[in-house]
Amino acid sequence: MKKSLKQQDYHNYTWKKGELVRTLFVCVSVTGGFAYFFYRSFWALIPLSAIGVVAFCLLRQQKLQRAREELAGQFRECILAVATFLKAGYSVENAFLECRTDMVLMYGEEASICQELKLIKRGLKINISLEGLLEDMARRSDCQEIAQFAQIFALAKRNGGNMAEIIRNTANQIGRQIELRQEIQMFLGGKKMELTIMKIMPFGILLYIDMGNPGYFDSLYHNMVGVIVMTGCLGLYLGAYLLGEHIMKGIMADVA
Repeated sequence: MKKSLKQQDYHNYTWKKGELVRTLFVCVSVTGGFAYFFYRSFWALIPLSAIGVVAFCLLRQQKLQRAREELAGQFRECILAVATFLKAGYSVENAFLECRTDMVLMYGEEASICQELKLIKRGLKINISLEGLLEDMARRSDCQEIAQFAQIFALAKRNGGNMAEIIRNTANQIGRQIELRQEIQMFLGGKKMELTIMKIMPFGILLYIDMGNPGYFDSLYHNMVGVIVMTGCLGLYLGAYLLGEHIMKGIMADVA
């Protein structure tokens, strides 16, 4: 695609206003929490800042994944609207241009699909093929549903056929895939909540004991033996955390 088009790369998250500050605050709070519970030392913030960096990367990946899922859902509604315009006699290129009005009403001007349709409009004006624009969107978004549609659309364009029916059937198939994934995610929501509680529970127990018995853990801080013990506890906690995330990620990968 020509360099004159400004493309959104869904591999690099674009932070919304105030979102970056909130995420950084969460990461700093996580780092401070680890420094307090495991070492009770301000200097511990320096080595533990690595945990804050990892937390920032994980949160960014979660936001990227949500952005892709939102785009997939919006794209499904977009191609359903395109199929409707095709039945009304529009060419496929004009159908994509016209459906942007419906998407703005449905999702708002700043929605990802509206920005992508604006990009398609600009690309068509400088004679970039619609197939190339859709393939580019699929590559940038790394979205399975969009890649699937781009492949089917390119084949249909090349071989001919009832474009409106092909697009509608593809949209319905993509919709079923999205709905199935959402149902499974809802089913796994309880397990995710249990995992979140297990992550927080050790800190809740420590805080409860510390508030009920001030000084109970003093022997574990500000001495070499205590530092070794607490570092081992920190390692066990992080290992359990990563194992839980790995298991959940594996389940979601199997679903996808």
